[in-house]
Amino acid sequence: MWPMRRFNVNGNSSTAVTIDTNGRRIGAPILGSFIDAIPWQEAIATLLRWGEERQSRYVCICNVHVVVTAKQNPEFRQVVNGADMATPDGMPLAWVLRRIGFQRQERINGPDLMWRLCGQAAEKGLSIFLYGSMEETLGRLTDNLKTAFPRLVIAGVSSPPFRHLSDEEDREMIDLINGSGAHIVFVGLGCPKQEYWMAAHRGKLRAVMIGVGAAFDYHAGTVKRAPLWMQRSGLEWLSRLMSEPKRLWKRYLVTNSLFLIHLGLGLFRAKGNWRSMKS
Repeated sequence: MWPMRRFNVNGNSSTAVTIDTNGRRIGAPILGSFIDAIPWQEAIATLLRWGEERQSRYVCICNVHVVVTAKQNPEFRQVVNGADMATPDGMPLAWVLRRIGFQRQERINGPDLMWRLCGQAAEKGLSIFLYGSMEETLGRLTDNLKTAFPRLVIAGVSSPPFRHLSDEEDREMIDLINGSGAHIVFVGLGCPKQEYWMAAHRGKLRAVMIGVGAAFDYHAGTVKRAPLWMQRSGLEWLSRLMSEPKRLWKRYLVTNSLFLIHLGLGLFRAKGNWRSMKS
């Protein structure tokens, strides 16, 4: 069995993610990255509350690529473990959580999370900001969201340049987002750029930031999402690989292999520790 821990959470139960009676986040580290064991309903309710209260927080939507990258990069691992919520995006992560005791854990992925939050935000009068991707994609995304959720307030959009912003440009972006009055900021910069960006802007933006990766492309219709049966079977990565093999072959084939290797080693070590305790 995978070794399980629970992380301490600063703050009280009114602002924290799923916690136990000792005030600790419920979940477990997978390859060193803490992943929350949290149901869909609670995840949505927590994010809406943070947004409504304008709490400056950030959320990592974690798949195999995220945890393998974090395993190899201590700085990035610190960013993921510093998140206020880290959900199991990929089915393999949900499967690991089920294996170690969170038997009902579902996959909480970026595209579905964004869509559900937009629906709830429209009903509650919360506004959103879209940060990332290209202008054409943002235009299509905005149109599609307005069609699906007529009451949704899109406070602003921004397609940042594909380079590091200067300090002045960053201050202007902070002022733009805060000035828009957005409660929720969806960040579509891709991993690991969006996670670093969110971590750097916690405490500066008066909104909850959620890194949703390819969700912008899916909901804009610029990239076709995998069929539902592939999503549920943990094969969405294969569909993406087939659609963009030149760009994604290394990311998926290499990181998936490394994930299985590290996971196997973790299970082997845990089994050895259990045997030594028993003897």
